Amino acid sequence: MDTCPNCGASVPPKAKVCPGCGADEKTGWSDSAYADNLGIPDENFDYEEYVKDEFGGRTKPRGIHWVWWLTALILVLLFLFFWFR
Repeated sequence: MDTCPNCGASVPPKAKVCPGCGADEKTGWSDSAYADNLGIPDENFDYEEYVKDEFGGRTKPRGIHWVWWLTALILVLLFLFFWFR
């Protein structure tokens, strides 16, 4: 390994710890420690729980409110009225 995956400092060959941050096999060089720092969800990731935490529990947006449909219909009727006048 040439660079530390934890801080990016140059690591001499056969070094046991990083000279920049002190990371070693247990804290930053092992594959599991490196994968944990990537932010990738593990096997126990619960998507429904994630959506609930991020978006407040509502997973699907509601449809267009009837007032907006009525407003759009009135605007179209007004446009047609003035166009064919």
